[in-house]
Amino acid sequence: MARRLTDADYAELLRFRDALRRFLHWSEQQARAAGLTPAQHQLLLAVRGHPGDPTIGEVAEHLLLRHHSVVELVDRAERAGLLHRVADPDDHRVVRLVLSEEGEARLAALSAAHLDELARLQHGLRLQRLAPDADH
Repeated sequence: MARRLTDADYAELLRFRDALRRFLHWSEQQARAAGLTPAQHQLLLAVRGHPGDPTIGEVAEHLLLRHHSVVELVDRAERAGLLHRVADPDDHRVVRLVLSEEGEARLAALSAAHLDELARLQHGLRLQRLAPDADH
């Protein structure tokens, strides 16, 4: 059974959600300023952050999207010169995704800015009750 929540618990959850929503809004603005849609930014990050070159299915898992939705997103990103489809060297039936130089450059700039912003916001994005020194 869940414990009774306090006013402080609700205030902490509000503070956390506010910080998270502000960061996500900021992130979307940064993507647009870099000439990307927020979805393209997330796609590039999913491709680059995945260990090895991911398949569309693996990217769909990262993005919490259906396979066909990611296919459409990849089609648009490929037309924009942000990534390429390549055949898996071991199984030519499998298609892998690789960032283009342009995609890599845009993602690198955005990612550096995101890490700086996260460092600035890290207190707001930390739930005190989950912090190692919390006495809950």
